[in-house]
Amino acid sequence: MNHHLRVALWMVAVQALAGHSLVAQTPTTVVDRDTPLEHLSSDFVMADGPCWDGWSLIVPDVKGEKVLRYNPKKKTLQTLVSNSGRLSASFFNHGRLYISDNGQGKLCFIDGRKKETIADFAQLKTEEEKRDYRPNDLVVDQRGGVYVTFTPQGKVIYVTPDGELKVAVQSVPTPNGLILSPDGKTLYVSSVASKKIWAFQIKQAGQLSEARQIAAMDDGPERGADGMAMDRAGNVYCAGPSGIWIWSPTGKLLDKIVCPTKPINCTFGDPDMRSLYITAAGGLYRQRMNISGRSPTMVSLPLKPTANVLRQQDASIPSTEIPADLSFQPDVVYAQYGDRKLLADIFAPKHPQPLPALIVVHGGGWHNGDKTKFQALSIRLASLGYVVAAIEYRLADEAAFPAAISDCFAAVRYLRANAKRLHIDADRIGAVGGSAGAHLVGLMASGSGNTRLLGNVGHPETSSKIQAAVVMAGPLEMLTGSVAERSRSGQGFSNSNSWLRGTVDEKPELYQAADAYIQIDKNTCPILFMTGEFDNPARNQRSRDRLSKLGIDTDIKIYEDGKHGCWNRLPWLDEMVSDMGIFLGKHLKE
Repeated sequence: MNHHLRVALWMVAVQALAGHSLVAQTPTTVVDRDTPLEHLSSDFVMADGPCWDGWSLIVPDVKGEKVLRYNPKKKTLQTLVSNSGRLSASFFNHGRLYISDNGQGKLCFIDGRKKETIADFAQLKTEEEKRDYRPNDLVVDQRGGVYVTFTPQGKVIYVTPDGELKVAVQSVPTPNGLILSPDGKTLYVSSVASKKIWAFQIKQAGQLSEARQIAAMDDGPERGADGMAMDRAGNVYCAGPSGIWIWSPTGKLLDKIVCPTKPINCTFGDPDMRSLYITAAGGLYRQRMNISGRSPTMVSLPLKPTANVLRQQDASIPSTEIPADLSFQPDVVYAQYGDRKLLADIFAPKHPQPLPALIVVHGGGWHNGDKTKFQALSIRLASLGYVVAAIEYRLADEAAFPAAISDCFAAVRYLRANAKRLHIDADRIGAVGGSAGAHLVGLMASGSGNTRLLGNVGHPETSSKIQAAVVMAGPLEMLTGSVAERSRSGQGFSNSNSWLRGTVDEKPELYQAADAYIQIDKNTCPILFMTGEFDNPARNQRSRDRLSKLGIDTDIKIYEDGKHGCWNRLPWLDEMVSDMGIFLGKHLKE
């Protein structure tokens, strides 16, 4: 693009933006009404509390006394554990499959294809009580502790990571389903008899505030507030007598999913976490959604007793075990928009002195993915001596451009404003991103002077500028190049058209604002480009040329046999982290 065309496009953008607020739009409903509810299988005696383990759906058949696995890619349902006893619920977190063993009154995990006991609830029964303690539903917190409902006793018990039992709730009659808010600060509990939903603020693990009712079902006299789920925005889902009820975190009714048979429980799943799986009297159902759920974390905690990850082991998948010399703070709130809290996982060396910081931005075409996807990369970068914040941001289904880039800048401001508490050198903050996350990092590098991208949430008086960037196989150009070509083609789905709510010709001002290449100037920070051999190494040649012409340090590293996403695979990850260390050390440590 020549200089005169660039200037003309910039003037068009400035004039258009003068009357354009760049307000992030949201969908009208969380349910994808264009896709009908799908019945997947009736091969259950009674399907109960399901969970997603990162690649498949785990479903206990409580009356069939077995655990089944549904593979959405192959569309197959197979028995994982036979003769399991009455298992009423499952939950996958920290690389471990937790099971509520209703029949034997125990909390268990599955190691391979065997049950192993974490806690035996027989010790809770007193001489005055007639009923045994039979666990119903469960949810696992950030520490590896587990909240479990006991419906007849009217209690929620907290099981610490070391197996200690604490009564957390005894004020809700017939507690049934339960779920934690994304930041882990609120526990929601459903009452099966009253069909009310209660919220408890968590003062500390196992110690809760007084109950606060946030919602109630009104669909007839039948009992039935049952299992619960949570999406990435903190909306609450609960199985009722005739369908799934969906409320905002504060109890505003957002929508309902009517089911042909009585629902029992629900959870989010599929690779994009945008399917709500529903277990019901008629078997297993799936409803596509306009918002995604939260992926289970694979970060390995030092839990006792130990357990193997249920996933089929793959030698190319890097470990997410946290070394002893690193600290891990999950689900830290770095910005908030009304009820919506944006979260970061912070990995850091256990050193008291200020260290440079890195923001890690996941990919997914601006539509998919979450902060768990780059955990292995984040752990390795922290081991190089950085405070690393792996962030989530609002995806296209939740909010249009510029929401995502405004979230990224809010994360920079959060780290800088909290530098003393987090032991960060506020003058040395960089960013690393892959794929769509690489585009956002490129825009962070070149667009920090564009006030229309910065947003006004979270420390607006603090600088949003970063000092170094690593762009892994992401486009910097939006007005030109492959993104614009796909936008105009009319063939297949265009991620940019969905994210910017229009084509490059319909919304040139928005594509201009999203174009990191156009905004490269003398104030842009150094950028290292990384890509696999088979992932279009020439993609950002024009950006590299422009940076070099301005005297800004830049380089490209190309990895033999690498494909898109190779930064999440071995052996490429180790080599890429080593190269990042050299580049980032030059600009953030020297």
